[in-house]
Amino acid sequence: MTPSVDESPKVLPGPASETRGRKTWSIGTLTYTSAGLVALFGWLLFGDFAWNLKERAAGPVAQLMLKGMGSSDLLVGLLVGSLPGALGMLLGPIISVKSDRHRGRWGRRIPFLVIPTPIVMIGMVGMAFTPALGRMLHVALGEASPGPQTATLLVFVASWTCFEMATVVANTIFSALINDVVPHELIGRFFGLFRAVSLLAGIIFNYWIFGYAETHYQAIFLGLGAAYGIGFMLMCLKVKEGDLPPAPEPGATSTTGGWKNIKTYIRECYSHPHYLWVFAAITFGLMAQGPVNAFGVFYAQSVNLSMADYGKYLALTYGFSLFCSYPLGYLSDRFHPLRVGITVMGIYTVVTLFGGFWATTANAFAFFFVVHGILAGAYLTISSAMPPLLFPQAKFAQFFSAAGICTGIAHMVLPPIVGLGLDWSGHTYRYTFFGGSALGLIAMISFLIAYRNFNRLGGQAGYVAPL
Repeated sequence: MTPSVDESPKVLPGPASETRGRKTWSIGTLTYTSAGLVALFGWLLFGDFAWNLKERAAGPVAQLMLKGMGSSDLLVGLLVGSLPGALGMLLGPIISVKSDRHRGRWGRRIPFLVIPTPIVMIGMVGMAFTPALGRMLHVALGEASPGPQTATLLVFVASWTCFEMATVVANTIFSALINDVVPHELIGRFFGLFRAVSLLAGIIFNYWIFGYAETHYQAIFLGLGAAYGIGFMLMCLKVKEGDLPPAPEPGATSTTGGWKNIKTYIRECYSHPHYLWVFAAITFGLMAQGPVNAFGVFYAQSVNLSMADYGKYLALTYGFSLFCSYPLGYLSDRFHPLRVGITVMGIYTVVTLFGGFWATTANAFAFFFVVHGILAGAYLTISSAMPPLLFPQAKFAQFFSAAGICTGIAHMVLPPIVGLGLDWSGHTYRYTFFGGSALGLIAMISFLIAYRNFNRLGGQAGYVAPL
């Protein structure tokens, strides 16, 4: 069952109204009954579950594979952290503005989600067969081969790049699809459910599968690749977009013009102080989690915590976060994500500061790691609801990609810096908590300034996104 679409261009008055005795919700020309809303949420969450099974597995398993191939912390940071950020900076703006302007039979978002799906699967197959393909490459190159280990690394890098290129494209447009089809008065609660499904995927992977990652990575990549392809494609087939408004006027979204369009894009997205502080809040909030998340596997190993136990503690983190996700979504709808974000980042800053001093044993690390994960998950739930409530709707994907450039730079720069610092420190992984605390403080300050600007622009009752 798919959500009903009002084919006429009218929009029902108000966020929720009564139609023939039934309560309805609307966004643009899309009108949902209760049954239609359940169907919409169901298919979006089904696609999100497939998405998150892939997301939860790829990074940690890739880290273990790289370590098994003799990679340094710096190389791990570059591939797992910097490469996705760099690809996001290059591809995000191009794809987002094309999607904003696209008008077609399948809508302006669905085509950009369908095309990357098989590419993601190809990348996961390549990673699954990396050792065998590396040996084949080494033999094929003969005397020109850089060696079996380097040849294997080259195969992995090529597969990971293919995987991340498609992931970056789909991630940008998936958020834009949600913005276009989910009524905004329910957006916080939707992202609460969205986060709950993400956590459920994390619990399944980390509790039952992650302990086998070092020995059964091939089966993991192949199985999750198939699950992602089937789940995401079904979602794309079942979720329908409504009638589209006219395309935005050419400018940053023009497909020609080279440097002129780049300058227009920069001016539109980065000239208003309000958006700069919103971008800063989103970016530093994500960066605060980065040091611990990027090197949590190695931190656990350094305090003699087994990978099986690490996976179970991570699953415990997701379990706590699962119960908090919908209430956090409700709080975001009730009080606004900016206000809730200030509180969460303040608590996170204090907790990670203590973790830097005390997380020196397996039990202490496990405690602070779980609390860190719960607070990081709370931030992700809250921040997901921010763009639909703060960015201009006609150019949502464009502004979402602009935020993505900021987070992309952070992901590109932060992991290798942290990795290099850990190499210099003799792999003292508790320093990752100190880094998270410092970045959390900057994030909290950014949230406070963004919230002050938000109130000046009308606040929760009358905010209009400036252009």
